[in-house]
Amino acid sequence: AVETAGVSNSDARPRQLVGSGAMSGRHTSEPLVRITHEPLDIQELVRHVTDTACGGIATFSGTTRDNFDGREVVRLEYEAYEPMALKELRSIVQATLADPAFSGLRHVACAHRLGVVPNGESSVIIAVSAEHRKEAFDACRHVIDTLKASVPIWKKEIYADGSSWKANKEWIGVEAPLPTTAALTADLPREGA
Repeated sequence: AVETAGVSNSDARPRQLVGSGAMSGRHTSEPLVRITHEPLDIQELVRHVTDTACGGIATFSGTTRDNFDGREVVRLEYEAYEPMALKELRSIVQATLADPAFSGLRHVACAHRLGVVPNGESSVIIAVSAEHRKEAFDACRHVIDTLKASVPIWKKEIYADGSSWKANKEWIGVEAPLPTTAALTADLPREGA
């Protein structure tokens, strides 16, 4: 299942947008945000963010490597609560576009793959364009770091000698112990009180 927000510019030529000069505002197209079980195409995302008003395009492609901590990795498998993951990705992209720290940022595209991702293939791709390279690099890093910290996508590493679910080291989700019965009932009215 492919779910997309925004439209992709399939034309290989850079966009020359009306009013896309420095005085026209922050961004000029709908961001591309996608979660899919299909292989990802970095060129599609680059085409989406290409704009003649931008002097820098930065990309990040997270790929399956063949090893981790000395163990042979055969493939990765990703699962997600897709509606929530897509909503969170959209929120990250919109917040990044609106953030004054990334002034000159014009376009963001982000795609994450679910299911089996063989060695050498991309599980996540981010492309951003900005008027200047610093903002492009900074925004691209911000999107991937925030995605890894907050989007509910889970990774299972399949090794030659077994498998293991992995948490992102950046994950900031709360993993609190379950509350006790006493804690759950502390505010309830008591009989005879």
